[in-house]
Amino acid sequence: MSSTFHVRGGRPLDGEITVRGAKNLVSKAMVAALLGEGPSVLRSVPDISDVRIVSKLLSIHGVKIEHDVVGGTLHLNPSNVERAHVADIDAHAGSSRIPILFCGPLLHRLGEAIIPDLGGCRIGDRPINYHLDVLRSFGAVVEKREMGIYITAPHGLKGTKIHLEYPSVGATEQVLLAAVRAQGITELTNAAVEPEIEDLIAVLQKMGALISLQTDRTITIEGVDALGGYEHTALADRIEAGSWACAALVTQGDVFVRGAQQKPMATFLNVFRRVGGGIEIREDGIRFFHPGTPLRAIALETDVHPGFMTDWQQPLVVALTQADGISILHETVYENRLGFTSALNDMGARIQVYRECLGGSSCRFGRSNYNHSAVVSGPHALHSADITVPDLRGGFSYLIAALGAEGASTIRGIDLIDRGYESFREKLSALGAEYWEEGR
Repeated sequence: MSSTFHVRGGRPLDGEITVRGAKNLVSKAMVAALLGEGPSVLRSVPDISDVRIVSKLLSIHGVKIEHDVVGGTLHLNPSNVERAHVADIDAHAGSSRIPILFCGPLLHRLGEAIIPDLGGCRIGDRPINYHLDVLRSFGAVVEKREMGIYITAPHGLKGTKIHLEYPSVGATEQVLLAAVRAQGITELTNAAVEPEIEDLIAVLQKMGALISLQTDRTITIEGVDALGGYEHTALADRIEAGSWACAALVTQGDVFVRGAQQKPMATFLNVFRRVGGGIEIREDGIRFFHPGTPLRAIALETDVHPGFMTDWQQPLVVALTQADGISILHETVYENRLGFTSALNDMGARIQVYRECLGGSSCRFGRSNYNHSAVVSGPHALHSADITVPDLRGGFSYLIAALGAEGASTIRGIDLIDRGYESFREKLSALGAEYWEEGR
């Protein structure tokens, strides 16, 4: 049952929280364990619902899992992989799109894979056609059946050449997970090169994969006959760290994010400073704070790595409502990611959205009908409101807005935030936030 969250804003967040492994790496590393003939150990695993979903999906496929939640360590033993019923996959997947990434490993282990209809955050089409086309390129046969999509590899998966029209993270992950045990060499051009992709490559190399990443977004994978297990510590979640940084800015607070890492957050740190935020980089984390001076408006365009990450955009927009002047934002990654701004306007923000490409070069949405650019004017004081979470990152952004608003706000559907933010309630308490909750 979805719970209702009440937040009394207007007080600075102050204190320390810890971030563990990146949601966008951990779930994929868990799937990669299917490829191995021996057990794997994954450390710094956050206790989030996406991890629980993938654990259930692996379990119904015969993978034995031991999870030390407190220590954040997963032991995965895939020695008895078996076919799962589509009804079980559908029941355990819920709104997650992760089952599509099971296909390559399952084709190698079982010769077949079944995926139900897929859900996920409604921030863009996120078509699975990319994934299905990738699998077909390897020689897989894709059939649409009443139970879902049935995929087989009658002659095994073969190495191939693939060019992505757009450097999709999901499609790149699909290629990696399918190619490492395919026969022959696979060359992927225009690949995504996010830190989480590099960390997944590190996981696969530890298992015995042969993968090279070139500077021109080309990844070459030489297929091997067998892979072993791995031991790996996941890189820290740069999205969660950036979200708490924006919360510190909006509430005029001071938050030390233990575990946050400078290198994967370099682009965010530059923008945070341009806006006027304070940063202190330490060996064990990063301190984010409001320096007490007015925030500055900026022009910003999201992009694939090494550009400004789209998942940082939504929490930063909340901070920009408190900046002095006119900020211009151009979203180039997900076409519907600015839909969350209407609720911010209801809270007192002044945000206008446009179909045109503003503040940067034209993007692939420039000739479409999507509102993918925004003009944010500020500063405008935020006031309390009754709002409903639209998606994971938008939901946390609403939480940030409520923390910075005067009065008590009601946020419905808060459970969606559990997908990517470990123990966020406990972290709010540690930072001095005032909240109470119904439905738990």
